[in-house]
Formats: sequence, structure tokens, C-alpha cells
Amino acid sequence: MTTAAAESPTARPHRFAVWGDPIDHSRSPALHGAAYALLGWPWEYGRRRVDEASFSDELAALPASVRGLSLTMPLKSLAHRVAVRRDADAEATGAANTLVRVDEGWAGFNTDVGGLARALVEAGAAGAERARVVGAGATATSALLALHRLGVVDVEVAARRPESARPLVELAERLGMVADVAPLGRPGDSADLTVSTLPGDAPVAEPDADRLAAAGGVLYDVVYGTWPTGLASAWQRAGRPAHPGGTMLLHQAVLQIRIFATGDADQPLPDEEAVVAVMRRALVGG
Repeated sequence: MTTAAAESPTARPHRFAVWGDPIDHSRSPALHGAAYALLGWPWEYGRRRVDEASFSDELAALPASVRGLSLTMPLKSLAHRVAVRRDADAEATGAANTLVRVDEGWAGFNTDVGGLARALVEAGAAGAERARVVGAGATATSALLALHRLGVVDVEVAARRPESARPLVELAERLGMVADVAPLGRPGDSADLTVSTLPGDAPVAEPDADRLAAAGGVLYDVVYGTWPTGLASAWQRAGRPAHPGGTMLLHQAVLQIRIFATGDADQPLPDEEAVVAVMRRALVGG
């Protein structure tokens, strides 16, 4: 007779991977591998450099043993489009960083929102009332939803091209938030919290960075591979706290593993506290 453990999806050998371009810097294989080992699951997690042009062909060619994927830039919008069903965060952001096989194709999820919300709480930003989001790209949309989840009601979007922030302002207003836009180098009123969604190699003029730091409260920068960023350096010069984005990567990966295991990001993992601890050690292990 087949045992209950053998019938469990977590007892079967499955393969997963992270795709993106570039991808060599990704810490996701280390995070996932540490979690699978602790849990005793016979799962494998690799990485592959996949660009936008090759995404559809690569996805179609995947063997059935690949149960799910993590997606990083520039593939999140493509993953959203290919998904036959999506969670609420993927729908709201137009981006999916997680795909899981379902009978009719792929289900898409966005764990960046929940991962960032958890990271902000860990950084001590749960009580922020006014926040600033730096940047107006796809990650900024996830940041806005994470801030809303934490109860932030007043938000400013600081962008090089203020007109590009209009969709973010419209989303904030639909969420019941008070939103405004400022040029990157001319921030408005002081904020309790700044979330930077700029890529690590995005140049920010030092005077602009210093003005943001002077009026920016605590900084959470989603970049985790290059530290300090230009903005983080400005916060350090101002004597203000600045946090790198590794904890966002950690917490969104925990949510991904929940999804890979059960299809439900709200279903905790077995002994999740120990899982998070071993993943955190893998994150800082280099």
C-alpha cells in the first residue's frame, strides 16, 4: 500500500529553476537548496539564463519534471501573460515572479509584494505613515502594494520622468492612498520610509541622493548584490538607517516554496521558523 508520505507532492522528486538575464548573480539556488535540504524534500533547483526572445521556446520545451519556475528581470511581464490563472498580486502588478504547473498550463504568482511587506516589517518600518517610492518601474508597483498592505496611506513617487509615474499614482488612488509625484532630485514633504526600486547600477547624482536622504526617513533598497548603492551611501552620509534588499529576496523565496509545495502562499511550511533561519544563513553565506 502506498504511504501517505509517498503520495505527498513534497516526497516526489521535482525540479525547479530561476530564469532571467542576467542570472549568474542570483542567490535563489542557495536559498531554495538550503530549504529543501532541511525539509528533506528530494527537490532540485537550478538556474538558467533566459532572455525575452527565448522565453516562449524555453518554456514550451520544459520537461514535465520541472514543476515550477522563479522569474526575475526581464521575464516577469512575460510570465504574467503566459499564466492561465494568477493570484491577486500578479493581477494587480501585471507581473509574475513565480510559475507553477497546473492541469491547464501555468499558474502565475507575484511573491515580491508579500516578500517586500515582510522585509519592511523586519526593517522596523511597520508604523510608517508617509512613504516615498523611488522609481516607477514594475518593482515600484510591488512596492506600492506592499506599502498599502502595511497600512501606509500617504505616498510619494520620486521618478526621473514624473510622467512615467502616472500609472502608480492611479493605482494608489484606487487603493485609497493619497499619492503625489516628485522629480527624483526634488522630493516633497519628509517621509518616514523610502523604498528604492532602482536597479543597482542605476546612476543617481550625489546631490539628488543627498536631498532624498535628508527627507527620506529609513531606506529600504531592493538591491541586494551591490552594496552600498548610491542612495544607501547618501543615507549613510546623513546618519540614517539603510537596509539592503536581501531580506526581500529571502521572504519572497519562502512564499515561493509554499506555492511550489501546496499552490498556496498562505500555507506555512513545516517548521518554517527553522527553514527561514537556514535560508538566511545561505543568503549571507556568499
